Amino acid sequence: MTVPAPADVVVALRTAGCVFAEDEAALLLEAAAGDASRLDELVTRRVAGTPLEYLLGWVEFRGRRIGVRPGVFVPRQRTAFLVELAVAGGRPGAMCVVDLCCGCGALGLSAATELTARGAVVELVAADIDPVAVACARENLTPLSAPVFAGDLFDALPRDLRGRIDVLLANTPYVPSERVADMPPEAREHEPLVALDGGPDGLAVFRRVAEGAAHWLAPGGTVLVETSTGQVQTACAILAEHGLAPRVERSEEYYATVVLGTRSGDPR
Repeated sequence: MTVPAPADVVVALRTAGCVFAEDEAALLLEAAAGDASRLDELVTRRVAGTPLEYLLGWVEFRGRRIGVRPGVFVPRQRTAFLVELAVAGGRPGAMCVVDLCCGCGALGLSAATELTARGAVVELVAADIDPVAVACARENLTPLSAPVFAGDLFDALPRDLRGRIDVLLANTPYVPSERVADMPPEAREHEPLVALDGGPDGLAVFRRVAEGAAHWLAPGGTVLVETSTGQVQTACAILAEHGLAPRVERSEEYYATVVLGTRSGDPR
């Protein structure tokens, strides 16, 4: 069986509606490694709507290839802004970083690696309610010897973390329940609903994170959560209700909005 020409792969992908057909074709050709039947399988599955990242087995996030698998939420490139803010707010010395709703662990891995490069000594812990995500994150975070716990938000975390988390990354779902059906098929048909559905107004999980963050953050610690622009006012009010000083950061480069809540008190 002859390996299809790159141009033919591009045509097949473009016909299926892939916006970045040339880039995707190059990645699929790389993944097939000259195996014509493997390439045919990959292209067929991609044309049928399987997320590219599932076919490759990884997603590029902040310059790193991070492992993903079918059934795991694929981190969006806009969420890199959340990590960027976390790293910018870091400091040298010991830091406790928690990646809550961690999915494949991309946020925690990136933040911990970049903070370490800036002189911090990072204790990284991650958690997710989805067992498939937990297994994936454990593989990705093995090089950092970071534990990944299974459970519902803060219930999953060791008790000795309470009151000493310096950076809390929480990539909570924020799509309102009634809007999930409007999401692209790649998301709603392949990714876990628990990672997409944010409840009636999209902020159901966020409310629980804000409530818990007030007790789990260290003095001066900050929780960072991505939201939509229309949710900012409500999200900030929720943070303030729980005694956290709210702040909003927006990025035109990433088309992203992040709300931050900081616990009062001097950092350790």
